[in-house]
Amino acid sequence: MSDYLGLIARHWWIAVLLTLAGTAGGAAYNESLPREYVSTASVLVRPAGLDANVSGGRTRDEINLDTEAQLMRSTAVVAGAAKVLGRDDVDVLAGAVSVEVPPNTAVLQIKYAAPEPEQAQAGAKAFAQSYLANREGNAKAELELQAAALRDKIKDLTEALAKINGKLSDASPKSSNYATLDSQRDTTVTQINQLNNKVNQLATETVSAGTVIREARVPSRPVKPTAAVNYAAGALLGLLGGLGVAALRERLDKRVRAGRDLVRSGVAVLGAVPGKGTGCTEIFTPFSPGGRAFNRLRNEVVAAFRPGEQVVVVTGASRGPAATLVAANLAAALSRTGAEVVLIGAQLPDSLTEAAPLARLVGVAPTPGLSEVLAGRVSLAESTQRAARTPSLHVITTGGTATAAGMLQSHALRDIITTLRAHADYLVVEAPSTSASADAQSLASLADAAILAVETRRTSRPEVADAAEQLRRVGTPLLGGVMMPRLPHKARRNGAENEAAPVEPAGRPLLADDDEPLDPATNGHKPHADEQTIMLAPLDASALTELDEAHRQ
Repeated sequence: MSDYLGLIARHWWIAVLLTLAGTAGGAAYNESLPREYVSTASVLVRPAGLDANVSGGRTRDEINLDTEAQLMRSTAVVAGAAKVLGRDDVDVLAGAVSVEVPPNTAVLQIKYAAPEPEQAQAGAKAFAQSYLANREGNAKAELELQAAALRDKIKDLTEALAKINGKLSDASPKSSNYATLDSQRDTTVTQINQLNNKVNQLATETVSAGTVIREARVPSRPVKPTAAVNYAAGALLGLLGGLGVAALRERLDKRVRAGRDLVRSGVAVLGAVPGKGTGCTEIFTPFSPGGRAFNRLRNEVVAAFRPGEQVVVVTGASRGPAATLVAANLAAALSRTGAEVVLIGAQLPDSLTEAAPLARLVGVAPTPGLSEVLAGRVSLAESTQRAARTPSLHVITTGGTATAAGMLQSHALRDIITTLRAHADYLVVEAPSTSASADAQSLASLADAAILAVETRRTSRPEVADAAEQLRRVGTPLLGGVMMPRLPHKARRNGAENEAAPVEPAGRPLLADDDEPLDPATNGHKPHADEQTIMLAPLDASALTELDEAHRQ
């Protein structure tokens, strides 16, 4: 669930954008659909003729309204409506009419749909008139049939009465046959009178098939298309599409965003530096959130070291200042315990100055540094500087000589690390990123442990996995990864990028200018009167000088 919520939090704008686009699409689709207007005429149905309840019908009155609703589409009713409207497309008219029967009523609601409001009104009115006219005509026809049947019976009875009268004229009034014929005559006369009365009643009966209780009106708005449904459907489709695009983008996005991404790449999480990128380009104070994070990292590194282990290399999985920041802050955290710590910079800046190069970060001169020592231009003692605010932290910067010749992979670097092991408690090596150079492997092979600096939202998971694999191949234990917020890769132009001369750091004088004559007796460097104070105890300057002599040979 946290993964899904994180996906939504990161890509909410995609879902919102596509939801709006889907709503706009639903609106466009709604506008493209033909309009359908419906007008309704309500008819109260009354008994007429031989109306009777049909078995299984909906009502219990004399009229079955469900049957009447079906008769609305009968040929006679549709033909009558077509005649009223002056049209001959009876099939279209039959499909446009519908009937509803409200519960427990004798009312038919005749609804007619048309593309224009006036057509809908005319259609509903025409069908109501045609239905009532057809029903009234059927009732009158039924009454006429009943009257005709009665007249036929009267005719038969009249003929029978004439025969009875003929027989009575021939019979003796005193005979028994006369009494019988007289009784038959009276019965026949009574029947004829009754039938005549019924015929008279049928002739005078008023037929009322029903009445229109609500006239059809011109509809004010169409019933189709349904704007709310189309808008909601478009928004829902847009939202689903947005979630799908967000999921696809998340799947294609290989950048590290959280600790679980490191774990999925096979790297344990040592710590995460809080804050935003612009606030993490410095040495953190001990009690700041960043300082506490690096204090915990220091404790984990010290606990992971076995007896005799003291060198840790910090490399980045991608280009950028993350390794520089982690190495500098880890070295500062180690030195705050009172231990003698040497921070070695072995990562050259890119063509664009990075956000926090090592020299500016710890407050020392950028040259001379490790590259000058490896090139034989300066001694190790001269390249070692003391950090401005941390007395027990000694810094060897990267220097200004390029390492394209593979000097970081030379035996001289191994000798330097060996010498520094004997004179310092901990060595922290800032290495180039594994994606930019093979020097990270060379430096890691000289270390006892490695730490991977990872910039969130910039470093990809394949880069992390590749970096971990490179370190494992040289046999260096990978303690884990330190997650840094995304950092700016261009230095802020504060007037320091074109410095004419380096600022003198605490604890050592500035070097001689390169354009002064070099002294071969001192390896081409101008000696200083206080050269023996360059390195703080317990680092031995004589041992470093011997190493420089071996390097020159």
